[in-house]
Amino acid sequence: MRPSAVRLLNILVPIKRAVDYAVKIRVNPEQTGIDLNVKHSMNPFDEIAVEEAVRIRERLKDAVKSIKVVTIGPPKSAETLRTALAMGADSAVHVEILESAPAPEPLGVAKTLKALIERQKEGVDVVIMGKQAIDDDAGQTGQMLAGLMGWSQATFASKVEVDPEQKIANITREIDGGLEELRCKLPVIITTDLRLNEPRYASLPNIMKAKKKPVEKLTAAELGVDLTPRLETIKVTEPPKRVGGGKVANVDELLTKLKEAGVTGKRA
Repeated sequence: MRPSAVRLLNILVPIKRAVDYAVKIRVNPEQTGIDLNVKHSMNPFDEIAVEEAVRIRERLKDAVKSIKVVTIGPPKSAETLRTALAMGADSAVHVEILESAPAPEPLGVAKTLKALIERQKEGVDVVIMGKQAIDDDAGQTGQMLAGLMGWSQATFASKVEVDPEQKIANITREIDGGLEELRCKLPVIITTDLRLNEPRYASLPNIMKAKKKPVEKLTAAELGVDLTPRLETIKVTEPPKRVGGGKVANVDELLTKLKEAGVTGKRA
């Protein structure tokens, strides 16, 4: 009896358009959030995720059938998808929302990704995404998606090795005490840490090719998902400006200054 062929891997990479990491963040005049009239780019952790997906294909060659990127955002997010396609992804999905719509919360994003995964006729074996977005720093979407799907998860990955024949992934993840090695069954959700890789720059030929790669447009309604936020932001303000410090001649003067500032010691 001839052995059955190994199923080719399909990789999904969720990405986000965020305020560029080099931009100085400012609160908008209405104090409802940050000023978004600034340069945007792909979330740096998601760039690492796209790079890792491409590297997995370079290592496994024909064992990877497709790399698909997906984003949830306004029309301008299409530029971010084209960047990922230029880096090496094969196709993209744009779940479009209005420019004026509030940013989706992690649970809404996870539910949208779940619905999208269930639409894929050939299935999804590996989901690689950034561990967090640099705008909200929530760091929750990957874990929520794994919980909704009932899949294996490995967060804060600094090394990823996928074995398509055994249908497992060996992941080294960063923890407070050092490193932890996990062996996960496919399908798996992986979130990337900074030290996983250094993303490549897209070459001009690949940027031109990306313009011809397919981008599917969907809405949250078509996926049966409600992206209405559960949380309401009451007010956003900048932190108070730091006041310059001063030098004291001795401990007695230090204690006097502390008392004047209202700082009093308590007995243990």
